[in-house]
Amino acid sequence: MSAKRLSANRETADRATAKRLTALAAAAVAVTALAGCAGGQAAQPRSGDTRFVAGDGRVEFFAAAQRHKAPVIEGKTLDGGTATLTAGKVHVLNFWASWCAPCRAEAPTLKDIAATTKSKGVEFLGVNFKDLEASAQAYDRAVKPGYPSIYDQSGKVLLQFQGTVPPAAIPSTLIIDSQGRIAARALGAVKYDDLLSAVTKVTDE
Repeated sequence: MSAKRLSANRETADRATAKRLTALAAAAVAVTALAGCAGGQAAQPRSGDTRFVAGDGRVEFFAAAQRHKAPVIEGKTLDGGTATLTAGKVHVLNFWASWCAPCRAEAPTLKDIAATTKSKGVEFLGVNFKDLEASAQAYDRAVKPGYPSIYDQSGKVLLQFQGTVPPAAIPSTLIIDSQGRIAARALGAVKYDDLLSAVTKVTDE
């Protein structure tokens, strides 16, 4: 067999091998994607689970008999003061960070609903998580949400919710009823109508 024909045969074999490898790689990617999609409900956070997941902003309500008592929350705020949950009030607790794009996207919604529901006695409180204090303060000054945020760089406040209904995404929003129980949770950036409806529902109970 001539050298030219041997070279041509090698090229043909190399192309066939490359095609097989490409097909195998594509199959591997497909299997990985399916495995990720197959997580379903098993991948969702449960009581006591502090894993962080991607949230869609959907508000999940809890029946009164199934509500967990919220822990005592108190801490230093970004403006140098202190904040805590007031007994007998409905609270909206939002976990955020300045580096979080969905947090920036939902900021106008939180600001507007906080102002809208303030006359009903609803109190909003932010919890800035895993952030540089200077960055968080600059963000807070720019947004001017109209309510304070606790600086929780270490995650101490978040960990207090372990065993109840944990914030499991950045951002996460918890609605706490007037009896100090967690009435609803949203993982991911909340939508205006959904949050306003949820806060109104808990306030009117």
